Amino acid sequence: MNEMQFLTWVRGPGLDIAIGIFLLGVLWRLIEIYSLGRKVDVAPGRHRDGASGLHTVFRRSVPPPGMIKRSPVTYIGGYVFHIGLAIIVFLFEPHIILIRDLTGLSWPGLPSQVIDLVSVITLGAMLVVLADRIKNPVKRYLSTFADWFTWTLTFLPVLTGWMAVQHLLLPYTTMLALHILSVELLLIVLPFTKLFHAFTVFGSRWYLGKINGHRGVPV
Repeated sequence: MNEMQFLTWVRGPGLDIAIGIFLLGVLWRLIEIYSLGRKVDVAPGRHRDGASGLHTVFRRSVPPPGMIKRSPVTYIGGYVFHIGLAIIVFLFEPHIILIRDLTGLSWPGLPSQVIDLVSVITLGAMLVVLADRIKNPVKRYLSTFADWFTWTLTFLPVLTGWMAVQHLLLPYTTMLALHILSVELLLIVLPFTKLFHAFTVFGSRWYLGKINGHRGVPV
């Protein structure tokens, strides 16, 4: 298989397989979560300002007071690379074209120079967060193979995509194929790992706030 055949496969059957597993995996996980059921809370509600699902979504989305100063790498690095990933995925023109071809949805993108800068910043932030996890004995002890594995699968699509655009290391066709393959691996693994929090983070925060808000407890 030459590089063009490799690229053709990952853009065709490989992408179809990855998207199929991704969609089935997400659907299965969501059904699994929402079919658990919850007992009806028959206790009378206790209204308290700031105790609700929406308040919790907001509170859990910003750093607690003083935590940026205590753990700047965790919070600043985490916010930077999460926001960077969102910009790269949803505002890079080739990605928008792919989404349009798959769903029919489209929107304006950012200039390639901006995406290039965001990619470099995102890669840097992820490396800093990784170094902090390795250096910090507590974080290193608590880290499992799944943590290192998911970090790698998240890092590689950004790295290979940036290298493909910059025409670095390998011919463009080969690097583009590796980039697409890395994205497909991420899609396949995402529903079955901690990366699934991309689909549950706001819903779980809202639910936590809702049930505690019913009791008058802000969280």
